[in-house]
Amino acid sequence: MRQNLLRPADSERTHRVAYIELFFDLIFILALTQLSRFLYDNQSLAGALESAVLVLAFWWVWIYTTWVTNWLDPVRLPVRSVIIGLSLIGLVMSTSIYESFGDRALVFALAYVTLQLGRTGFMVLALARHDRALHRTFVRMLVWLSVAGVFWVLGALLPFEFRLPLWGVALAIEYLSASLGFRVPGMGRSTTDDWEVSGPHIAERSALFVIIALGESFLVTGFAFVEQSITVDGALGLLLAFASGVAMWWLYFDHGERVGSRAIASSPAPGRIARLAYTYVHAIIIAGIVLSSVADKEVLKHPDAAVSLATAVTLVGGPVLYLVGLVLFRWVVARDLLISHLAGVAALLVLFGLAFPLSPLVLAAMTTAVLACVVGWETILRVRTGTDEPVAG
Repeated sequence: MRQNLLRPADSERTHRVAYIELFFDLIFILALTQLSRFLYDNQSLAGALESAVLVLAFWWVWIYTTWVTNWLDPVRLPVRSVIIGLSLIGLVMSTSIYESFGDRALVFALAYVTLQLGRTGFMVLALARHDRALHRTFVRMLVWLSVAGVFWVLGALLPFEFRLPLWGVALAIEYLSASLGFRVPGMGRSTTDDWEVSGPHIAERSALFVIIALGESFLVTGFAFVEQSITVDGALGLLLAFASGVAMWWLYFDHGERVGSRAIASSPAPGRIARLAYTYVHAIIIAGIVLSSVADKEVLKHPDAAVSLATAVTLVGGPVLYLVGLVLFRWVVARDLLISHLAGVAALLVLFGLAFPLSPLVLAAMTTAVLACVVGWETILRVRTGTDEPVAG
């Protein structure tokens, strides 16, 4: 640990996403497919709450690791070795997701806690000689994660009825502690001024994870399609899933993705923007994609069934979460209020009220049409202004 493992300044490696980081991301393809499977098979209020806990937990693991590789140089052998170790633990977590509220609760909890504490402990050692302010931040973080870890393990050991509330408390500790600067009695708190981040790196990493999540949705949809006989309804459901995925890609990558990197680079408080826009807001975007993948599978499996409350929530809720996440993202990074996205959210909420006389296939077609209209609105505005970025609205 005498080595300086931080990314070098003014180097081609300062902002570059390393291949080992993408290797770590591959583990989350399995995680996202298992999350979609869990939510599809547990379409109830309790299942929704359990799914929310799992999505937020896996997002927290991924985003914390992204922050670590934003500071540490993945080319260095110790850092690369740790990322490989974290990938193995992440694989154990991914294989235990589906039974995390069942027989594999303890495996899931121990893997999660080990990953969080192990990665944070490594940062404490790696930074001790080279960045005192950031070192103190990770010491504080280690304290909070240790407290949360107690609730994760207790939730797995105690009877089932205690699991959801205890794991909910653990997540609340982790998320709220970050917003409070990891304040610890006698040690003070961290400020976003202590977090010098690479805007291009964290923006690219988050964008790549959005691509992974969209790819996972196609994977889930494709498996559902090949498992059944080819029918007209099935083919239409597959086309709608593809069109919805294209619309989601377009809304994020056509212009919005570049805004975050530029905002961080030009901001006097880059840590604050990175924390809000990428640590918190992107969790909503990813949740929207996961929920949409469940909806696509529901349409393929039961295209003509009556629309239940759970079906309406998945079919409408996924696009709503996605658009809300994009609205919040653009507001945080650029103070742009995208009226097109808000209009899309309003239209989707109207569809939710009209959903129950419809079939899942028809409702999916209508939600996809709303996303396509938002895409068209945004693109026309950008083309008419003759700029690379759209005007607000």
